[in-house]
Amino acid sequence: MDYRIISIGTLSHHELWPVEATARTAHATTTLIRSSGHTILVDPALPKQVLVARLAERAGIGPSEVTHVFLTNFRPAHRWGLPAFTDARWLISEMERETIGKHLVEQLQESQDRPTQDVLKQEIALLNRCEAAPDRLADQVDLFPLPGYTQGTCGLLLSQMNSTALIAGDAVATEEHLNQGRVLRGALDVAQARESLTEVVEIADVIVPGHDNVLLNPTRHRI
Repeated sequence: MDYRIISIGTLSHHELWPVEATARTAHATTTLIRSSGHTILVDPALPKQVLVARLAERAGIGPSEVTHVFLTNFRPAHRWGLPAFTDARWLISEMERETIGKHLVEQLQESQDRPTQDVLKQEIALLNRCEAAPDRLADQVDLFPLPGYTQGTCGLLLSQMNSTALIAGDAVATEEHLNQGRVLRGALDVAQARESLTEVVEIADVIVPGHDNVLLNPTRHRI
């Protein structure tokens, strides 16, 4: 099993930076995992054309070679590039699929606005294309629920011989959030998000955050 970062994500506005100029379009960190014949792309967050180019640059592959796409949550910033991977299986945690699906259907039933209804129908169709992920996606690649930011936020635990890596999604947003023990603003359940952050720190040697470059766990790696 091996993994690599395809694209480093960013927040639209970094809440823990003292000064920041203009906001930008948020996108999540995208990771590629290869294990036991599976090629898994986690959070395809860049627009389709950009992500296809980045895959070629960083891994030498095209979208047809991706066998599975995994979303750590269903927020748009984690899935801008999904349309590039029509041949892959799209996976998401069962909890995220159920809770987001229920919410979207309720919004659709309550909406009286036609354009809003059209958008909601597109979102529902996209979610219906996603399958509930199994507990193990491939050898050494296991689901790791990290609820709090959304009810079904879920990471992937990558077990290697001498270390454990965790693709944490929005449970650990950036290096600053990790170092300051802070959860991402806008979390659905702040207390639960804090528990998930603590769990990441307790188990992972290496952390792939939701919107930053790969990090060494500061509690285990000190200079």
